Amino acid sequence: MKKYLVVLFMLFVALGFSASDYIVVGTTDKIRTLDPANCYDYFSSNILFNVLAGPVDYKLGTAEIIPWLFEKWTVSKDGLVYTFTIKKGAAFEDGTAIDASVFKWSWERVMKLGGDPAFLLGDVVDKIEVVNAQTLKVTLKYKFSAFVSVLGYTVGFPMNPKTTPADKFIDGAPSASGPYKVTEWQRDVRMVLEANPKYFGAKPKTPKIIIQFFENSTQLRMALESGQIDLAYRHMDPNDILDLQKNQSQLGLKVYLGTSPQIRFLVFNVKQKPFDDPAIRQALSYAVDRDAIVKTVFSGLSSPLYTLVPIGWWSHIDVMPKYNPKQATQMLQKLGYSSSKPLTIDLWYTPSHYGSTEADVVQLLKRSFEATGVVKVNIKYAEWSTYVEYFLNGTMGLFLLGWYPDYMDPDDYLWPFLSKSGAASMGSFYESAEVEDLMIKGRAATTLQERTALYQRVQQIAAKDAPYITLWQGFADCEARSNISGIVLEPSQIFRYYILEKK
Repeated sequence: MKKYLVVLFMLFVALGFSASDYIVVGTTDKIRTLDPANCYDYFSSNILFNVLAGPVDYKLGTAEIIPWLFEKWTVSKDGLVYTFTIKKGAAFEDGTAIDASVFKWSWERVMKLGGDPAFLLGDVVDKIEVVNAQTLKVTLKYKFSAFVSVLGYTVGFPMNPKTTPADKFIDGAPSASGPYKVTEWQRDVRMVLEANPKYFGAKPKTPKIIIQFFENSTQLRMALESGQIDLAYRHMDPNDILDLQKNQSQLGLKVYLGTSPQIRFLVFNVKQKPFDDPAIRQALSYAVDRDAIVKTVFSGLSSPLYTLVPIGWWSHIDVMPKYNPKQATQMLQKLGYSSSKPLTIDLWYTPSHYGSTEADVVQLLKRSFEATGVVKVNIKYAEWSTYVEYFLNGTMGLFLLGWYPDYMDPDDYLWPFLSKSGAASMGSFYESAEVEDLMIKGRAATTLQERTALYQRVQQIAAKDAPYITLWQGFADCEARSNISGIVLEPSQIFRYYILEKK
């Protein structure tokens, strides 16, 4: 790795690049796919936010939706028909214009291919029509007040019909329409982004971004301290973060910490025994010591979470039980389990995708489950690509997962988890006609008071049915050399490479 970076530096010098022309970003995260039709993990989305332009964006540092490719839009009185005006002059890197037909083709492709995020459009979109080159009309199946917010996620970002297959997902990088284009990608090793000259917006502050992928937090920290990378973004160990923060002046670093709506949780596959019994799921929900996880693993940087909707968001309400191993024991004993006949379960995790802390989390969960005296836990793991395959095909019965917002609305913490289509993408396979009906009413409601009441009722039912056990709400962080500016930890969790600058 170090040898590669030295060679790369010498090459850039030979080509006339100065040190301020590029920034090296280090991460332990992985890219799964760069096709918006199948992208539903954080770091893949992170790259797409920097290489594709979307219909709408978030005002920097806020949750306020602002125009991007869509200059303006109107909504019919019944709330079912959206008419979007598309910006003139926007194009992909090969010069192909982005117009209404491109959006229609892209969105219909998403729904046809049925990838992981397809339900975000497919569940609500009824019809897409091209009015003219700059006007797109979308008819919904039912009123959905957060529809425009959904379009701020990568599932709504248009793809180039000239370079993108209509009948399958792409394996490589997309044709760029955003601030950067991908010029090199060696999976899990490095990626190079260069300024896209065809982008209609402002030029990136830094012409070239190099992303280096590391195996673990220790390597990531060493690379930052030695100057091999300019900034570290996902996943520095919490203890390393606090240590770097304490010594940042001496090390020539700056540590950025912020709040985050990221949540972590356990998923039950409710179709797999023994987790098809809600009584078992309810009993195990009493056996989770969130406080121990937050204190021991995350040094207090995270917060215990007792519902799906993040702390600080409207409609948030604590509904899941606090740690009570005695209650869990009693409930499981009533179901016929004992120390001589324990409930034996497999608990799955993925060792690198969420950082080095994951192994510590799973050990604490094993300890708290087994503290009941009537549960036996077998720990199993798989790397991220296999892990995703396993939870989508129903192989795993109980496993750890995480969630970042697709759009800044509580609906995004309920519909993807509890609708039939969304729950399948989570690997829980939960179904509830009552819950789905309440969520549809919440989507259609026009007042915050009405939506809050409906979403709180949904959370209460979800706690009772227990297809998920939420564990903690995370934090946002980035560690950088002191000469790097433009780092903004946003509510949306979008990390914008194109505003980074090296002095």
